[in-house]
Amino acid sequence: MGEACKDALRAGFDRAIRLEFHGAKVSSDAGLFPYRDLDEAVALTESSAADLFDFRTGSNICHSMTALLRQSIYSRLAGYEDVNDAERLSVDPVMRHVIGG
Repeated sequence: MGEACKDALRAGFDRAIRLEFHGAKVSSDAGLFPYRDLDEAVALTESSAADLFDFRTGSNICHSMTALLRQSIYSRLAGYEDVNDAERLSVDPVMRHVIGG
């Protein structure tokens, strides 16, 4: 219901109160920040991504191998077991920060 309705919901007891969804502005994954700090300190994902070969070519390359590796690792650390949530997480402020973009 919330996704189909673009207007704010109004509370029946007080019409001045509006209920709005701001899911893209908040996150429940703030626990990823210590992992990112540790990753930066030891350069784990950067050094690991340097050992991976990227055979992609052309203008369709949007993300570096480091960003793709971070997305995979941090998504799993946050409890997302597969990449089905990648599109939704791409607007999550914490996930954008820890991945680096």
